[in-house]
Amino acid sequence: MREIQFREAVAEAMSEEMRRDERVFLMGEEVAEYNGAYKASKGMLDEFGARRVIDTPIAELGFSGIAVGAAMNGLRPIVEFMTWNFAILAADQIINCAAKMLQMSGGQFNIPIVFRGPNAQAGQLAATHSQSFESMYAHIPGLKVITPSNPYDMKGLLKSAIRDNDPVLIMESEKMYGDKGLVPEGEFLIPIGVADVKREGTDVTIVSFGKIMKTALAAAEALAQEGISAEVIDLRTIRPLDIDTIVKSVKKTNRLIILEESFPVCSISTEIAYRVQANAFDYLDAPIRRLTQTDTPFAFAPTLIDAALPNLGDVVRTAKELLYVTK
Repeated sequence: MREIQFREAVAEAMSEEMRRDERVFLMGEEVAEYNGAYKASKGMLDEFGARRVIDTPIAELGFSGIAVGAAMNGLRPIVEFMTWNFAILAADQIINCAAKMLQMSGGQFNIPIVFRGPNAQAGQLAATHSQSFESMYAHIPGLKVITPSNPYDMKGLLKSAIRDNDPVLIMESEKMYGDKGLVPEGEFLIPIGVADVKREGTDVTIVSFGKIMKTALAAAEALAQEGISAEVIDLRTIRPLDIDTIVKSVKKTNRLIILEESFPVCSISTEIAYRVQANAFDYLDAPIRRLTQTDTPFAFAPTLIDAALPNLGDVVRTAKELLYVTK
């Protein structure tokens, strides 16, 4: 094991798969000459050349369409978006072509393609550059949606996504590219659709994903200092959703908090809450609680950004409320 940055885990996963399979290639804005907008493709142009690491125009709909066509013809594209906010322009290709092509072609065309890039808020980027899109794309049959929270999971899941024969969307974060974590030297894959229990506990279950996992883990540590044992589950994959791991945990702890940094209406936490009550209602000793972004677009001011997001104190307070702890 060695400690590497999140961006290095991305580059390693892509490079290893490109060495393994000559059909894999990378395309997107600034991925080649500039080494990636977030330096997540550093050195790849030098190794693989301009035919396999391709700079595109600022035209997300256009180059996503090219990628879908390439996948239909036997290649395995990786498409990097500078941000998923820009990928709204590519939604037609992702939703109407990539997700539906296997069914519309009567099984003739798989679409082995990875769309990846940063998602959600990343500081003072204001309303149109700070949105979370995992629930929007998880709504669509035919798409798989992944949200890693650390370099280890990023590398293992990205390699699995590149080998998958269906379109996979990976939601990253600008705030995580510099994060460091332990990653094995050798080959490893993490299966898509399997959640990870990051911390075991007995009193309350906290489910989260993506960069706000840091808040979930910090809250669990703070709760431990007060004698409360929190089990923390990292979804890792949004669709397919590993509901079995969540239900198993709830049957042990009897309480559930779902923490996410997206809008509350029609969110991932909404789906989880429905499934848990359907599968473990008799095990619940308190109502399921959701902690989400406020139901409003992000502002530019740092104080308003902080006010819009759930924080460590919110998680700790909610856990105590579910446990009827008065202090």
